[in-house]
Amino acid sequence: MGNPPLEVRVFRGRLVESTHRAHAVVAGPTARVLASWGDPRLVTVIRSAAKPFQSLPLVADGAAEHFGLSEEEIALCSGSHNSEEAHVRAARSILAKADVDEGALACGAHAPIRAEGRPAPVAAGTPPTPVMSNCSGKHAGMLALAAFRGWPLRGYEKREHPLQRRIGREVARWMGTGYGEMAWETDGCGVPTCGVPLASLAGAAARLAAAAATEGPPRRIVRAMTRHPFMVAGTGRLCTRLMEEEGGRVFAKAGAEAVYVAGDVERGIGVALKVEDGARRAAGPALLGVLERAGLLSAPARLALRDFAEPARRNTLGDEVGRVSVGEPPCS
Repeated sequence: MGNPPLEVRVFRGRLVESTHRAHAVVAGPTARVLASWGDPRLVTVIRSAAKPFQSLPLVADGAAEHFGLSEEEIALCSGSHNSEEAHVRAARSILAKADVDEGALACGAHAPIRAEGRPAPVAAGTPPTPVMSNCSGKHAGMLALAAFRGWPLRGYEKREHPLQRRIGREVARWMGTGYGEMAWETDGCGVPTCGVPLASLAGAAARLAAAAATEGPPRRIVRAMTRHPFMVAGTGRLCTRLMEEEGGRVFAKAGAEAVYVAGDVERGIGVALKVEDGARRAAGPALLGVLERAGLLSAPARLALRDFAEPARRNTLGDEVGRVSVGEPPCS
């Protein structure tokens, strides 16, 4: 029997102002559900939480080795970055190594996730370009794989393209289902995304965590992420900070609309989480709450990540007027 959904409460002082419900699953290396909160069968559009799985063919098919991609660049392919200078530079490096023009990127452009680290041209008022998209690493990796396999670069983001069929089959395999049985839609950056039961996503994370203990593509992907967590997200982001604090034991990847996956490499345990209403402000506290309840968060990390577990709410004067927290009002 599972537990009720986690309740992430938004406090103004000690008063509850809003509540977000989070569903979560913890799975073992055989994909057996070890613990759950809410509905483990909830079909969840996995969005960018799929990126570690989407980047596996880049390594498995030999493109990463052929083009000499660095660990930092492989990590970027699995990330949703802040568009800081190092991120943009790495995306351009991937394209240059694959001899692909930057104009081939089909991810579109948007303002950087964090204004503080935005590239100098954007800071100076120049509109952002697709290489500054938070998904440019994934798209650069996809283009590199298409170039390596001799597939057309044009239309690489479309579901019917051989690149996306290759990636889709890989994602389906890790989710424990068939490619044709998946519910496919279009992600925010234009490539296919899919909906799967939350338990399937947790099982995939557990399989990836267990596989990362041996040699091969899963190890290279997870090792790149955990050795270079800045490239997965960036300054001030929970994915990066969690992997930094846990020192290679845990990988984590966020997805839009408050989705998370994480894996404990030492124990082969996976976690998947979805905040029901898609509230981003609830995702971090929910993830850390699940990791702590499952015994997957170390004591030093718990202390270091307190500001993510109970982020402060401030008024226009900069005064702290409340916090977001799982459970009771946080201590001041």
